[in-house]
Amino acid sequence: MASASYVSLFAAAIVALASTVLPGTSSAQPLTTAERLSDAVERAKRATVGILESTPEGRQAGYQQGLGLRGTGVHLHDGYILTARHAVERVDGAKTVVPETILVLTQSLDELPAKLVGGNAYLDLVLYKLATLPPSLEPATIPLATNEAVPGQEVFTIGYPLGWGPTVAFGRIGNPSTFLPTVDTRLLQSDIPACSGNSGGGLFTVRGELAGIMHAIIKTDDAQGGHGCSRLGFAVPGLLAKKIVTALLAGKQPGFSRLGVQMKATKVGTRWRIAAGAVFEPASVGGVQKGDLLLAIDDTEIADAAQLKNYLIERTVPGQRVTLRVLRGESTLSLDITLGGG
Repeated sequence: MASASYVSLFAAAIVALASTVLPGTSSAQPLTTAERLSDAVERAKRATVGILESTPEGRQAGYQQGLGLRGTGVHLHDGYILTARHAVERVDGAKTVVPETILVLTQSLDELPAKLVGGNAYLDLVLYKLATLPPSLEPATIPLATNEAVPGQEVFTIGYPLGWGPTVAFGRIGNPSTFLPTVDTRLLQSDIPACSGNSGGGLFTVRGELAGIMHAIIKTDDAQGGHGCSRLGFAVPGLLAKKIVTALLAGKQPGFSRLGVQMKATKVGTRWRIAAGAVFEPASVGGVQKGDLLLAIDDTEIADAAQLKNYLIERTVPGQRVTLRVLRGESTLSLDITLGGG
């Protein structure tokens, strides 16, 4: 589970080009909005897999005997399955581990093993690869977002809430830059109905573009077995997921930038601001001192610690040179810093 206060989700799938022609239609006949959405949903269903329980007891606990489902995954392409790390983690003695092999279930009820490629606990993502690729499993045509999600944008998700499905739920993006204590990155907040069991699947645009990977809900309604449901769903943004997947496919761990500042909140007048607590390399080499108020990085205002951390994760790479604007006493200073890795 992501946290005692936050119920993990499952969700689902992928794909569809707005220009796709439905069976039985002519290329000369433009598709209606409803037809394009319907096609996107159907393709997404075929790209969605359920994550099966691994234990005999768990496999008997699902909505159908022998098909105990604990989560959802998205087929990106060539057998690569992306899901949430916490949707596959298992307890091994005193440790929580990511299994080398998982079993997934396609919409056509093919049960298939998938081998671990790699993962990232920082962003709660993990990538697996199927040993065989059945014809029934749809590949992603628009696997990962290239544009930022915006407030009011229509989205949908497909998954296995409470081990049942696949279900389809629709909603809109609310806050595209919100934070929970369950993961070290910003999340996309939507008003899509979701339950325990939607984690690891896709949050899709009406074109079928993968806008994010479902991560958590804030529990608002009790469901069977004490699991929760909510009208508030949170997803790791597609742009961040793309960064992780690209690195893993290249056999690497994604690199994240390190500024070297331990941040603390301090009140200036009526406003809370972020100040430098302890200062380490590379910030100390660039001239940052303890007590400096952090105003902006590369002309982007620093509103809080989460916003600065998010900027470093998404917009920078180790070795990149940034300009940090700070307030020291009555003086505003611009300090050039070459970011470290970590």
